[in-house]
Amino acid sequence: MPIKEMSEIVMVKRCAWALASQQYIDYHDTEWGLPAHDDRKLFEMLILEGVQAGLSWALILKKRAGYAQAFDGFDARAIAQYDDRKVQELLANPEIVRNRLKISAAIQNARAFLTLQSQHSSFDAFLWQFVGDQPIQNARQSLQEIPASTRESDAMSKELKRNGFTFVGTTICYAFMQAVGMVNDHIVDCFRWQEVQLLTR
Repeated sequence: MPIKEMSEIVMVKRCAWALASQQYIDYHDTEWGLPAHDDRKLFEMLILEGVQAGLSWALILKKRAGYAQAFDGFDARAIAQYDDRKVQELLANPEIVRNRLKISAAIQNARAFLTLQSQHSSFDAFLWQFVGDQPIQNARQSLQEIPASTRESDAMSKELKRNGFTFVGTTICYAFMQAVGMVNDHIVDCFRWQEVQLLTR
C-alpha cells in the first residue's frame, strides 16, 4: 500500500472496532450505520446477524458472498421453500456456517418474513416503527458507552419472536439496528458519525 494511502487510513478517525482489518474498514466506511429500507437487504442483515451469534463478525463478512450464493441472494420466497434435501446441501457447503439450527432458523425466518410482509405495507415499515421511523442519533464518546441492547431492541425482539422468528434475541436485534442505520452508534469523533447523522431517512 502506498505511504500516502497508509497515512490517510491512520489519520482518519474511525470507530476503534473498524481498525481490525481492511474488510472491517470497508464495511464501516461504506455500509455500517447507513439507513436501509430495502426489504431484501433488511432480511439479509437479520439473517447474518443471527448467524453471527457466538461467532465473530469478521467470519460472517468473509462468508457473506457465500451466503448470498447459497441462499438465493436472500430471496425469502425461495428460502421459504427449502426442504430437507436443500438443508443437507447447505450443511455440506463450506462457504457458510454449517450449523443446522442456524440454517433452519433462516428458513423459518423467511416464512415468518413473508407472513409479516403481507400483513404490513413492507418489512421495512414493520421494523422502523420501533424507532419512530427515524434513526436514533446517539452521541457515544467511546465504544464502552454502547449498550448490548436497548428498550427498542427489546421491543423488536419480542415482536419478531411473537411473529415466528428465531435467533432474534435483543442483543442480535440491537446489532442489526446498528448495522442498518436504525441507530447511529458511530462514536462522535469518527468521521462517519456526522455523515450518517445527515441521513435522516
